[in-house]
Amino acid sequence: MMSERCQGCGALLQHDRPREAGYTPKAGSALCQRCFRLTHYDDLQFSMREGIDPDRILAQIHAMDALILWVVDLFDFEASLLEGMNRHLFGKDVIVVGTKRDLLPETVGSEKLAKFVYGRLKELGIQVKGLVVTGKNIPGGPEEVLRAIEWAKGKDVVVMGMANAGKSTLLNALMDKPQLTSSRYPGTTLDFNPLDIHGVTVYDTPGLTPRNSMLLHLEEEDLKTVLPAKAVKPVGFQLRGDQSFAVGGLCRIDLLSCEHVSAVFYCSNLLELHRGRADKADELWQRHYGELLRPIPDGMPYAEWTSTVLTPLGVKEDVVIPGVGWMSLSGTCGQIRVTHPQTLEIKHRKAMI
Repeated sequence: MMSERCQGCGALLQHDRPREAGYTPKAGSALCQRCFRLTHYDDLQFSMREGIDPDRILAQIHAMDALILWVVDLFDFEASLLEGMNRHLFGKDVIVVGTKRDLLPETVGSEKLAKFVYGRLKELGIQVKGLVVTGKNIPGGPEEVLRAIEWAKGKDVVVMGMANAGKSTLLNALMDKPQLTSSRYPGTTLDFNPLDIHGVTVYDTPGLTPRNSMLLHLEEEDLKTVLPAKAVKPVGFQLRGDQSFAVGGLCRIDLLSCEHVSAVFYCSNLLELHRGRADKADELWQRHYGELLRPIPDGMPYAEWTSTVLTPLGVKEDVVIPGVGWMSLSGTCGQIRVTHPQTLEIKHRKAMI
């Protein structure tokens, strides 16, 4: 076993176990074979998206005397909020870095977005020192993050966040020469990885595994369909009566007793939406699950799904499918019934947009 770490993912380099983290066949290599294949061929040799204990990572971060840059995916915001996060962050200097702003429609104003983020954090009892919003081709983001790092005033900086939130991509943008492995696959960074950025020691950390995300239950090849690569185009419907929507084969949403209701979906535009009458939805799902209705969660037959009944909030609201996106609802609706895999918790909130 060698003592060097892979500069791409932070794993200890080793020669003996090809199917484990840190393996490299070449002595003196800066990258493990997994990072090399990901970087050059987008080839995920093996997945680590469920191999990292988030409680261990958070406990290690909590023990450090450091400024915390908490990276949250603005598009998949609810999945960034692990239960008990306020306990792990209590008493810490925390700056939130909201990534993937480019996936949201340009019509979303920065002030409204900031109000939404601060409002959700307040509801969870989490206090932060500031918010930086960034994303592809979003001006000023990296410069603001650098200023936040300088604000550490001699402390180390720890960059934490959920798997696939964009931590490594963000850090690569701050370095003169990008060196971290970044990919669309959750679980790319495997250990604490110290970097020197403008004279400050900055630790990239393994992505926290979301306990409540559809991404945990998808085949790797289906991530291309579900994870948007560019700004989503909202898809809207005007509804009356009892209506049902299939979000691919991932989730069913029934809207009952609609009166002049507007439903707008914010999810990958490669993911097909199917609208129909609620009284015909059972037949549709039983006949076409896995065929017309796809992709589907792996190993979760539709017959074993559960339903969550939501009482409308009386204001413009979102029904969130963690890992997939959300439906924004306005107008008068008697009941919202969501049918979904048992391991998934549907989120209900005041509208982001």
